[in-house]
Amino acid sequence: MNFDYSDDEKALAEQARRLLADRSPPALVRALIEGERQAEAQALWREVASLGWPAIAVPEAEGGIGFGHVALCALAEEIGRAIAPLPMLSSIYLAGEALLAGGSAEQRACWLPGLASGGIRGAAAIDPVAPALRFADGRITGEVAPVFGGIDASVAIVSARDRGESRLFVMSLDSPGIARKPVRTIDDSRPAAKLTFAGAPAEPLGNGRLTEERLLARAAVPIAFEQLGGATASLEMALAFVRERKTFGRPVAGYQAIKHRLADIYVANEIARSNAYYAAWALAADAPELELAAATARVSATDAYEFAAAELIQLHGGIGFTWEADCHLHYRRSRSLAQIIEPVGWWQDRLAVALDREAV
Repeated sequence: MNFDYSDDEKALAEQARRLLADRSPPALVRALIEGERQAEAQALWREVASLGWPAIAVPEAEGGIGFGHVALCALAEEIGRAIAPLPMLSSIYLAGEALLAGGSAEQRACWLPGLASGGIRGAAAIDPVAPALRFADGRITGEVAPVFGGIDASVAIVSARDRGESRLFVMSLDSPGIARKPVRTIDDSRPAAKLTFAGAPAEPLGNGRLTEERLLARAAVPIAFEQLGGATASLEMALAFVRERKTFGRPVAGYQAIKHRLADIYVANEIARSNAYYAAWALAADAPELELAAATARVSATDAYEFAAAELIQLHGGIGFTWEADCHLHYRRSRSLAQIIEPVGWWQDRLAVALDREAV
């Protein structure tokens, strides 16, 4: 088992890092949170779509490139590092992955080529605990929020109750009986919406074998890599600042207490990295260990990013709390990613169950 990217995957990640450093600076993310420069974010999505980013893990027969899930994870790490305002999470990690892993041949043919090209976008409202939506007679009713990517998505994968049982459904968001309303979140660089369904048409996803838990496990892996990229960037930003900032004529980085805090961030990040690499292998191989590996990666990456982002603010001192500083951009993204596919407590429970099952 190779716990590193291949040369091609490293080249892809390097290309993505250079492009995002140029096209997605922190100033763009801050402007999007303020409700400005949306045209630049749209242009960025068209550019990365033309480079094949949404198609990376989609097989060629389904309209994609077929580079694989490890390459997708390499991209996700760079997206997280740049806090890039791209709809990869909602459109590819969730909606695309649901269709790829559980959709029927007809559903995949209908939606995957458009998602892979970036010509259409996807969204997902997955709730394995208590779905707010109901399905009856081929139609969905209820409302759900926040749905990231829901404002401009064309297709959605949703959890809904059907005769007392929670199932996954696929539906066109351009159908009648659907209302969309923007909602604010802690990270408005990735727009979210409240979706209200008043008898909107929907159909079961594939043959029903893909469960909400399995879909979330598959999505958790690239999301963990986004968190890992953000945590790595937070450490780099903190290190750069404390090396430059001086007190009493010496760099802050020279103080032992600061070194300890930086070391703690580094250790948490490296634990998250090893777990994320293992989860990437399990996802790419569709291995039986995926549930355990995904939960481990999700918990450790969430902890690492939230810790690194909070420490980044603290290590910047008074200016770390200001709007002009970039620290809060990582803090916002870390909090958003921590909640987006169930909070970390749910994943800790899944991890405990998976470990018990492995022990038995």
